[in-house]
Amino acid sequence: MAGCTEGATGDGAPEGTARAGTALAAVDSLTVKGRAPRTGYDRDKFGTPWADTDANRCDTRDDILRRDLEDVKFGDGRCEVASGVLEPDPYTGRRITFTRGHSRVDIDHIVALSDAWQKGAGQWDPAKRIALANDPLNLLAVDAGTNRAKGDGDTATWLPPDKSYRCPYVAAQVAVKKKYGLWVTAAEKAAMKRVLTRCPDQPLPTGGNPTRAPERFHAD
Repeated sequence: MAGCTEGATGDGAPEGTARAGTALAAVDSLTVKGRAPRTGYDRDKFGTPWADTDANRCDTRDDILRRDLEDVKFGDGRCEVASGVLEPDPYTGRRITFTRGHSRVDIDHIVALSDAWQKGAGQWDPAKRIALANDPLNLLAVDAGTNRAKGDGDTATWLPPDKSYRCPYVAAQVAVKKKYGLWVTAAEKAAMKRVLTRCPDQPLPTGGNPTRAPERFHAD
């Protein structure tokens, strides 16, 4: 995803109007509601971690490592990523070496599963929750320490330390919430707009997996 760009909306859009197809325009399509209780949340409600929902015979974690790392080396066939380099880490801008079993790299849910639970996912059936947990649109290889400091923060409470990545990061959160019909709080929507107003041409990411996992997957 491209970094932040300052300036007007471009392409002839009226001043103050977000251009169609941008993350800024998509913010206004999100439903605004209060945060629901975290009651009942459990990671197992989103299925077995890193389920192979796309049926490529590789688990989701290895799929994302293979996508996001450079100089990838495999430990077993073409699935199990043994080592690689995250250059740069999107959250800090640093170069991070990945070695399986001694990793400083996490796979982050851009929209944290606990945050999703409190903003609609608690009402879903398991197939949709499993899909969200394994959707490449919602996953990113990042520095482990920074990811753990993020916790289940939303845009109003946490942004990447590397300011140059804030526009793509927030655009990805908007894309995931729009795709899955998750709502945002008023503070979260305001924070999304504050960031994206500085990069009004930031495109809304698309793609990823279907919003329902195949029937063979189950969650507790």
